[in-house]
Amino acid sequence: MIKTVHDKWMETVLKVAAVYNIIWGAWVVLFPSHFFTLTGMEQPVHLTIWQGMGMVIGVYGLGYWWASYAPVRHWPIVAVGFLGKIFGPIGFVMNYFQGILPAAFGYTLITNDLIWWIPFFLILKATHEQGWPLRDQ
Repeated sequence: MIKTVHDKWMETVLKVAAVYNIIWGAWVVLFPSHFFTLTGMEQPVHLTIWQGMGMVIGVYGLGYWWASYAPVRHWPIVAVGFLGKIFGPIGFVMNYFQGILPAAFGYTLITNDLIWWIPFFLILKATHEQGWPLRDQ
């Protein structure tokens, strides 16, 4: 199968997302206090919950890597990632306005969520244009 420029762009986006997620997840698992030190936030009592979040984000990275080989075919992985990137900021905003999370926690949204909205959306849009949900390919 010959890849189009569009396919290569989607592949690159997913591979970059994969590497980012794996590195970020490893950072949080291996150095769970570091983010809180950098932002001047109080460290949570149960760092293992934060480490669990890092593990999940790292596993998302593996999914993005595998999806990069056929982004349109593996659209469900992209869709799950996209939903997480939408719901994460919504959860932050809700918790921020309830006084549960400080504004500094929002720094995680920039690189974990917001920068991926457009490329993930465009991959899902391309999937739809090519006959979503493409079960037989």
